[in-house]
Amino acid sequence: MATPLLMPKATAVWLVDNTALSFEQIAAFCSLHPLEVQGVADGDVAGGIMGVNPIQNGQLTREEIAKAEADPNYRMKMSEPKVRVAAAKRKGPRYTPISRRNERPNAIKWLIRNHPELKDAQIMRLVGTTKSTIDSVREGTHWNTANLAAMDPVTLGLCSQIDLDLEVKRASKGAAGPDEADQGTMLLTAEEALASSNARNQPGSDEHDGGRAEREEAIDAESVFAKLKSLKSDDDQ
Repeated sequence: MATPLLMPKATAVWLVDNTALSFEQIAAFCSLHPLEVQGVADGDVAGGIMGVNPIQNGQLTREEIAKAEADPNYRMKMSEPKVRVAAAKRKGPRYTPISRRNERPNAIKWLIRNHPELKDAQIMRLVGTTKSTIDSVREGTHWNTANLAAMDPVTLGLCSQIDLDLEVKRASKGAAGPDEADQGTMLLTAEEALASSNARNQPGSDEHDGGRAEREEAIDAESVFAKLKSLKSDDDQ
């Protein structure tokens, strides 16, 4: 299983600022769209995200970058990690350090502005906040609204880029439309069930006509068998 790139947007910011790679090369390495990388270069995307050096975290080498800069058609390959660490499974709400808790409204404002598809429950998981705080920031009723500045929660250390990308991916899938499993089974009320039953029993309805046709077919079958029996008895005599 291939190791995923840590903080792809932050890595793209660093590569745009510190290399001569093309947008396509950076997009291929960071699993982004070339237009998204161009938006990073123009400052329209990933605003407030601090660049992360992939050489320092061992995910890329200088030789690989130099090789890609010399050949625009070359696609960089991620370095194999020297140590594999199993991801710890988090249970319960995210713990936010005390020194960072005052930054949560800024992170909420950034998430609402840059990822409006996220649900409140997802923002609560990422930042470790409450729904009332999210509502106050969204509606502009927060006590410190005048001083709030949208800041990336990854840069603030409130969540990891992996967690953020995962929640955005989940939200994007949910925006396509609810599945049948999400909708559940709709139960009829007693009045609706009674009305449906009456409608089926009324003359002229499809189910009523179908039932009558079945009964008539059964009657016709009985009359045919009776005639056959009478004919058979006449032959015996």
